Amino acid sequence: MKRPAQRKCRHCKQLFRPDYRNRHHQRYCSKPACRQQGKADAQRRWLQKPDNQGHFRGPENSQRVRAWRKAHPGYWRKGKPEAKGPLQDLCRGQSPQTEQVTNGIAPPALQDLCLTQPALVVGLIATLTGSALQEDIAEAVRRLQRKGQDILGTNATARR
Repeated sequence: MKRPAQRKCRHCKQLFRPDYRNRHHQRYCSKPACRQQGKADAQRRWLQKPDNQGHFRGPENSQRVRAWRKAHPGYWRKGKPEAKGPLQDLCRGQSPQTEQVTNGIAPPALQDLCLTQPALVVGLIATLTGSALQEDIAEAVRRLQRKGQDILGTNATARR
């Protein structure tokens, strides 16, 4: 589809692309001040037409308004209508499914290992291993932790 040509806004005088649905009559850009000016100009043009000059005045219009108010008593005093109920039914709850617990002990999560270690230790391990990848650092931390537990004689499985 062909893009609409640019136009100069009648208010701010800058170029803009009119909306494709209104390109035949859009003369103002979408900036709030320009839209407000366009609305004021359109209202001024409408009121200048001879048929519209007395649209809101005169006995026939006053009678029309009185009749409408009589047909709609208390229109302005009404609040928002109360909700009659939910628009949709509540969802049925799903029954929880049991999961099998494995006996194998999973290694601690990478974030747990890295976040508990000071940045100095993580930097030292990255320097010793020559890699800054999280999985390499995590493997090195696990290996060093096992070695330290072996040296100190503490068993990781006995604590759990």
